[in-house]
Amino acid sequence: MKSNKKKSNVGDNISAKDTNWSFDGNTVFKFDQHIQKSIPYYLAAHEIGLKVSDFFLRDKTNVYDLGSSTGTFLRKLHDRHKNKNLNFYGVDEIKKMIIYSKKKKKNRKISFVNNKIEKINFKKSNFVTSFFTIQFIRPSRRQQVIDKIFKSLEWGGCFLMFEKVRFPDARFQDIMSQIYIDFKLDQGFSEIDIINKSKSLKGVMEPFSSEGNLQLLKRAGFKDIVTVFKYLNFEGFLSIK
Repeated sequence: MKSNKKKSNVGDNISAKDTNWSFDGNTVFKFDQHIQKSIPYYLAAHEIGLKVSDFFLRDKTNVYDLGSSTGTFLRKLHDRHKNKNLNFYGVDEIKKMIIYSKKKKKNRKISFVNNKIEKINFKKSNFVTSFFTIQFIRPSRRQQVIDKIFKSLEWGGCFLMFEKVRFPDARFQDIMSQIYIDFKLDQGFSEIDIINKSKSLKGVMEPFSSEGNLQLLKRAGFKDIVTVFKYLNFEGFLSIK
């Protein structure tokens, strides 16, 4: 039976159905613009990732960016370390994102893999990043993914994960949610855009609390974990094996 749900605009000429947000379709062409307006300090998160990489990237190692979308961060990372002998892998399950990324890539050292993160057989690596991606993996499969990342890392390697987070207290959640709505309005999204985006994400994006994310990392085996970014309901975790 075909769904009778109609697509609605969520801003930046991107459309989505209720409970059916997708990075497919025309989203790829608007992704970089849309994400920067949707997540506060998104480019600052990239900058943190680039600067953290200086402490972990050595010759003859592999690098992964999970949920690499248009490949923007991976290309930045390559440019920063282009004089080193490194292999860069971007993983994304959306085929159009991979096609777009391959057209934009600058070097044969960058490879883009079209697959679900859950199905990837990671090579040994020293640096793995994930920018607001794990929150889209089903909660029942999330621990398995973090376990695989931990096992794939060399001793002393790093997993840098940025996520939208929920608050354990309802009052704090309400305050931060309202401030975040104000942020999106300031970026030029209309009230209806914000409502439509929220409806499209129901059951698709499932953020954990800060503690929930920490427990995922600790159960996988990470012991050295620190918050390197925090703004409203967005947080970055640096975990070292």
